[in-house]
Amino acid sequence: MSKNKSKFEEKISEIDQEIYKRKNKWNLTALAWMDFNDVSQILRIHINNKWALYDQKQPLAPWVNRIISNQIKNLIRNNYGNYSRPCLKCSAAEGEDLCKIYGKQCGSCSIYKKWEKRKKSAYDIKLPVALENHTQEVHNMVHDNINIEKSAENIHNKMSKILKLSEWKFYELVYVQHKTEEEAAKIMGYRTTEKNRSAGYKQIKNLKKSIIQKVKKYIYSGEIDMR
Repeated sequence: MSKNKSKFEEKISEIDQEIYKRKNKWNLTALAWMDFNDVSQILRIHINNKWALYDQKQPLAPWVNRIISNQIKNLIRNNYGNYSRPCLKCSAAEGEDLCKIYGKQCGSCSIYKKWEKRKKSAYDIKLPVALENHTQEVHNMVHDNINIEKSAENIHNKMSKILKLSEWKFYELVYVQHKTEEEAAKIMGYRTTEKNRSAGYKQIKNLKKSIIQKVKKYIYSGEIDMR
């Protein structure tokens, strides 16, 4: 790298500024499957990997924002689109929810019926997004048969019964009372002696992983009513 070229680390504050402009637009409402801290770290890593491609004669912000936009689209596709109804890729599909074969996209089709049984609940709640930023994904959503608030309440009730004491305490603080992870760590008495690490980061990471695995297990098994 030329001596005149800036390193990624030297521009991290500017990069973070562009990333955090998207924070209020990453809008999860039912359950924080992926919070913005996760998203921002993924974006930083990708920008770092692409740094050698940056023409430093050009402004940084537009280049960074192109990467951010593309990566957010990828995250939505990978975490939401994989659960979308099969009609979106079917040659028999017509406008809205119509079908050339069955008249309407419904369980009369064996492929749709299989999706409805195995993936529909996950599709409906996995990644709610802000309307103004992801209109294509939202317009493809099946939402008439699900009550997000009621579904979240059902998840909370189930988790209160099956989570370990420490898991439930964290779950209640973050997902019910909507406190930040830092606030929850402080309330739970977590500390750290490592420099530049938030208090209880290891405990929080493990708690989140365990909680999300259990939520997914009970949703996918049908033991939580998502309608």
